[in-house]
Amino acid sequence: MAKSAEVKLAVFGRAGVGKSALVVRFLTKRFIWEYDPTLESTYRHQATIDDEVVTMEILDTAGQEDTIQREGHMRWGEGFVLVYDITDRGSFEEMLPLKNILDEIKKPKNVTLILVGNKADLDHSRQVSTEEGEKLATELACAFYECSACTGEGNITEIFYELCREVRRRRMVQGKTRRRSSTTHVKQAINKMLTKISS
Repeated sequence: MAKSAEVKLAVFGRAGVGKSALVVRFLTKRFIWEYDPTLESTYRHQATIDDEVVTMEILDTAGQEDTIQREGHMRWGEGFVLVYDITDRGSFEEMLPLKNILDEIKKPKNVTLILVGNKADLDHSRQVSTEEGEKLATELACAFYECSACTGEGNITEIFYELCREVRRRRMVQGKTRRRSSTTHVKQAINKMLTKISS
């Protein structure tokens, strides 16, 4: 059997936005009411995406990390789910600064991420409109989803699958660039040798 591709995904957002609930909903199709918001967990999950077996390692961050911990998580991840709670404007306002830190840590690479507005079932308490989420996603140049880990509405599976696809696409592009540059180096080296021989 062909070896599956491995993708490292990290989920970020302030404590209480429903990161763990989102991850668990994706993995088990269930909703958990109670969990320790200070815990961070890593899950491994295998899925077939576009006829290819992909092993996801999903890091569910606690949302209360110190700077060093958070930077470590950001270096580790290849794809990122940035989660805010549509009933908590403060959590939404943390998204852009979070992306800026990611950019800083990952440069010169482009950051592969998806913006997610969770708790869409609590529309009556909404503080962040769908339009604002869409506008921010355009600024961040990423996909945007609104969903509810509680009811399962919104395509939660698609969030993780789409992120995997995007990570794989970026890898292929970077791989091609790398291959091209290494063949150029080889050609240059051969030309130098030939020049020396003929001189």
